[in-house]
Amino acid sequence: MNGTIAALFRHPIKGFTPQKVRTSQLIADQPFPGDRLFAVEDGPCGFDPSAPAFISKTRFAVLAKIAGVARARTCYDESTTRLTATAPGSAPFDGLLASTSGQHAFAVWLADLLGESATGPLQVIDGRGHRFLDHPRGQVSIINLASVRDLERRIGRPVDPLRFRANVYVEGWPAWVENDWTGRDLTLGAARARVFEPITRCAAPGVDRATGERDMDVTGDLFRLYGHLLCGIYVHITQGGEVSEGDRAELAALECAD
Repeated sequence: MNGTIAALFRHPIKGFTPQKVRTSQLIADQPFPGDRLFAVEDGPCGFDPSAPAFISKTRFAVLAKIAGVARARTCYDESTTRLTATAPGSAPFDGLLASTSGQHAFAVWLADLLGESATGPLQVIDGRGHRFLDHPRGQVSIINLASVRDLERRIGRPVDPLRFRANVYVEGWPAWVENDWTGRDLTLGAARARVFEPITRCAAPGVDRATGERDMDVTGDLFRLYGHLLCGIYVHITQGGEVSEGDRAELAALECAD
């Protein structure tokens, strides 16, 4: 099953603007580089940096909970920790997320943008090596673009694949074939991965990234049309290596028993 990597994305702040990368160095047993390094808690979430653990997305300012998060367009420079952000009707933000003052300033800026839709208080959390993933074992996420096109064909309207906030987007696989790949091995560029499980979708893909409005019922459409809530797969990197746009994304053949 041969495919091609069409695009790679990381999401430095959980729930906020994806950033496209041309190439990345995947590391065995690690999440996608630069992905979900920070999160913004919406009220105390109980994160302990000395003993970091998985925390549900419902405790953070994310699209599944607050559609207006999409109105903030963020850009993070990992080398300097500089964050810039813009939003309609708001003054631009510019600060360093490595500093306590920068984190506080962004939380204040965001609280003004989100208003009463955030229960707050908002606070930026630096994982310090921890990643704020949507699933405790969902290290790297992949979207099959043919599956998204099949969904948009059946509902009769365009569906931006970036609504699904994946790390890797693949062309060339048949629609929905990935739902049956749990435990199978993939080649991603020079890296190898094993499929952990299909991704059960939440309310986040229902948000229009351009307007910050909840304009689709993606989970409802998935269940109505296919009888499931799945779109995309989580994989674990089993062998590190460089991955780039245009690289192969291939399902390994099953090994036959002697």
